[in-house]
Amino acid sequence: MAFWSSTSVFTSKVPRKILFMFTLSLSVTYLFYSLMSCYNSLQFPLQENYVYQGRLVTEETTFVTLREKLYSASQGFTEFTEAERTTSVSILQEHAEAEQRTVEWIRTQASPTKTAAAAAAAYRTTALEREHQEFSTTDSELRVNCTSDYGEKKLPQAIIIGVKKGGTRALLEALRVHPDVRAVGNEPHFFDRNYEKGLDWYRDLMPSTLEGQITMEKTPSYFVTNHAPKRIHSMARDIKLIIVVRNPVTRAISDYTQTLSKKPEIPTFEVLAFKNRTLGLIDASWSALRIGIYALHLESWMQYFPLSQMHFVSGERLIVDPAGEMAKVQDFLGLKRIVTDKHFYFNKTKGFPCLKKPEDSSTPRCLGKSKGRTHPKIDPDVIRRLHKFYKPFNMMFYQMTGQNFEWELEEDSETRSSQD
Repeated sequence: MAFWSSTSVFTSKVPRKILFMFTLSLSVTYLFYSLMSCYNSLQFPLQENYVYQGRLVTEETTFVTLREKLYSASQGFTEFTEAERTTSVSILQEHAEAEQRTVEWIRTQASPTKTAAAAAAAYRTTALEREHQEFSTTDSELRVNCTSDYGEKKLPQAIIIGVKKGGTRALLEALRVHPDVRAVGNEPHFFDRNYEKGLDWYRDLMPSTLEGQITMEKTPSYFVTNHAPKRIHSMARDIKLIIVVRNPVTRAISDYTQTLSKKPEIPTFEVLAFKNRTLGLIDASWSALRIGIYALHLESWMQYFPLSQMHFVSGERLIVDPAGEMAKVQDFLGLKRIVTDKHFYFNKTKGFPCLKKPEDSSTPRCLGKSKGRTHPKIDPDVIRRLHKFYKPFNMMFYQMTGQNFEWELEEDSETRSSQD
């Protein structure tokens, strides 16, 4: 009975219409703010939610206080003073105005007009300025290199520096299958042709990377460029260098084949390879032959980088066992072994592996027409003399790298086949 008596006293003091309007207002307001909270969390960054949520909590606290007062009144308040009733009415009016402002604000944010865009931009700018005042240590540097497609443009942490016609393109394409590798498709030629453009220009060529991803590029001519080791070392002393090497005789013929496809009028391979064929004098100044003196070029790189920062890939094994070579490269770069034999398919027509996705049943993706060209027929005597020319340099290269690439076995097999 005490409960009903207190309730009747309360309802007599406060008209039922006011109570109904008050309760309805609370419900509608709570619904609007809930919708605003969801909309705001989707529309703006996290730091903006904090500003909005702080205001929301303050107003919800007021609602809780009023609910507690009403609940306490229903449990035994005998009086609800005129001042309290006036305060309640004023609060209702304030929240009604707040609801109206809320509706207008939502309409403004959802509108595709220029005014809405300008308002949103102004709001974001203000929030960013506040954040910049609080966290101004490195934000300016990050914004310079950050891009709209997520991530940050960085200077490369690994470079494939050589060698031309050794298999660098095949290696790069296989590495790009790895989710933690981002690489430039074209050869930047920064350290040999475009160095005067500066590191900012070079960085801008790189793809954006996320945390944990490696930025890479490949320019095979770096390996034979005299000033490239010093320039790369000045950029990053701890950079990782990858060199794909191939039997220098086969590499020279492949190099000549590429040039011949572009300039059919050039002399024959035999003419270019010798200063005097009768005397057997090899023309080592010819770039196709000079590139294959690997020991000579490696000596320049070892003046700036230890062998622990270099990895040598066998161009021959990259063809016959691409997964095995890729496992070593991934280990060298500190990557998980994701690129495996499931990613390769040997193309008998081209004579080298093609890439495919393990879950994809479509045709494997092979390198372009410029790869796997048929070599011109070279006089076996010329090939034998070139093997003899390269042999001491190969031995020196094996000793410097601690790896035996067994190119002499190819020479022996070619000799036996020619005798047969």
